[in-house]
Amino acid sequence: MDIISKNRWVAPMLSVLLVCIVGVNVVQATGKWNEASDSKQMTDLAASVQNSASSSSAGDRRMMADGTSLSADSSIHTANWTASLPAKDWLTAAQEEQELKEAKAKHKARAAAAAKAKKEAALKLAKIEKAKAAAAVTTPPQKLYFTRTELLNQEDSKLATWSYSVSDKELLLLQKIVMAEAEGEPYEGKVAVANVVLNRLRSANFPDTIYKVIYQKSQFSPVANGRLKRVVPNEDSVKAVNAALNGQKEVADDTYYFLSLTLADDLTVAHSKKKVKTIGHHTFYK
Repeated sequence: MDIISKNRWVAPMLSVLLVCIVGVNVVQATGKWNEASDSKQMTDLAASVQNSASSSSAGDRRMMADGTSLSADSSIHTANWTASLPAKDWLTAAQEEQELKEAKAKHKARAAAAAKAKKEAALKLAKIEKAKAAAAVTTPPQKLYFTRTELLNQEDSKLATWSYSVSDKELLLLQKIVMAEAEGEPYEGKVAVANVVLNRLRSANFPDTIYKVIYQKSQFSPVANGRLKRVVPNEDSVKAVNAALNGQKEVADDTYYFLSLTLADDLTVAHSKKKVKTIGHHTFYK
């Protein structure tokens, strides 16, 4: 009992020592585990970074080898079809596209130039025609050209089978008969009256001079009643005669008669000839 009483402190000390030893072992084990975990995490992180870098480097090399842009968005907004082309082919395609654009631009420029030239030519032709029309009513030709069936324009003189020289006296006489017959008629009616006189001049069934055609017996009433001698041709009559002499035709070349159905005393022509047209108060026949 004395021994036990003297050594009772030994047990607590042993217990404390045992606890300390166990605690130290636990702490050491925990530290090692944490160290291993941290080491594993660092290893995994390094591996991930390395893999990412490798992947990025490989991707960069792949894009560089393809000759495409490093930016995916830029590739989308440029030409997607170039992503699969080698650099040489892409450059060729770009050059071809540029050449195509230039060719289209040149074609467009040529078309615009051609359209401009065509417009200018049309305007020039219109001016020429306008000048010819103005000359036709201001300048009478000195010679007429005929075929067997028609009066020709001055430009078609080479086609004529015969020609007729118009004197100043005949020109005035033609102007006076138009004035006397069609003073109150439309301009087209005046031209048509001149056409009838010239059609008769051409026809083998009527006299062969303007004077004889106009003065043929019982053909033009102003000759019989004396009006022909009294009239002075107005501007419209002069223009109408000039236009007819230059080839303007308001009635066909086979039209040889006209009369006013309301004023004529003799309607034989109206009953025996074929009507061509009516202009103003005059009806024309062939």
